[in-house]
Amino acid sequence: MITTDILVVGAGPCGLFTAFEAGLLKLHCHFIDYLPIAGGQCSELYPKKPIYDIPGFPSVLAGDLIQNLLKQIEPFKPGFTLGERAENIEKLEDGSFKTTTSRGTEIHSRFIIVAGGLGCFAPRKPDVENLALFENNGVDYIVRNPEDFRGKRVVVAGGGDSALDWTLILAELASELTLVHRSKQFRAAPDSVQKMEALAAAGKITFIADANVTALAGNGALNEVIITSESGEAIHKAADYFIPLFGLAPQLGPIATWGLALEKHSITVNPLDYSTSTEGIYAIGDIAEYPHKLKLILTGFHEAAVACHAIQQKLNPGKKHVIKYTTVSGIQGF
Repeated sequence: MITTDILVVGAGPCGLFTAFEAGLLKLHCHFIDYLPIAGGQCSELYPKKPIYDIPGFPSVLAGDLIQNLLKQIEPFKPGFTLGERAENIEKLEDGSFKTTTSRGTEIHSRFIIVAGGLGCFAPRKPDVENLALFENNGVDYIVRNPEDFRGKRVVVAGGGDSALDWTLILAELASELTLVHRSKQFRAAPDSVQKMEALAAAGKITFIADANVTALAGNGALNEVIITSESGEAIHKAADYFIPLFGLAPQLGPIATWGLALEKHSITVNPLDYSTSTEGIYAIGDIAEYPHKLKLILTGFHEAAVACHAIQQKLNPGKKHVIKYTTVSGIQGF
């Protein structure tokens, strides 16, 4: 059995930062993540996508952010159980926990921090004829490596941040890029919409509004996308790739059976310390829900720090809590 101070369920960016904050308090972390690599969505879904709201980084690729976090926590030697899902949690008589994974691995921990992001997720698929026939053969629901689309004819569908972000990025790589959206209104950041409209006005991309992709065609591999307008007009567009970006459908998976108070497919926490309804279990990042929650990576970093300090106080209730600064002591001083 693996033994640790804090079991972190989820090895995304917020989970990884937990090991740093815990390490400063001389607490050891072990991670469980269903994905085969650390980094969560940043590694699995969009490693080459730039992120603009990490303090101190005007722009950082999601994959590079994860590599930096892994390097940052290296001195504290966290453990990793990857490619396995946390299935069952048993609270023991002394208040500690035994967690069993989908492959039977057992981890004993004094505390648990759930940093499961959106939980188990799957892409929302549009109602498009022949969609399944071209999955992984012209239809992609995520962009892992933008270079795959260099010199290709690409059709993107959607009106949220992800669709607009990838439109702007792939416009620089694709030989021809078309954005299709069912409306002229977007759910994306206004700045991204303005940049997209400027590209369309300059003829660098094609924007088709008030329309939907309704069918795909090709002989083994995708070579045509059929777009239907509100008036019923069919537009046949030559394409090597169709990327429908309608978001992810989150599912809590086994977390829903752990007896924690839930709200909006998330775990309800106390915003003072991010504790859940079960003593000894905390939740941070996108999976944590409380009034006025901002689902940003930097918010999760803050939550990780607060939760770790709350745990340290639980372990030492009679001890005066003094916060040290790494600018004074460095990492080795902790």
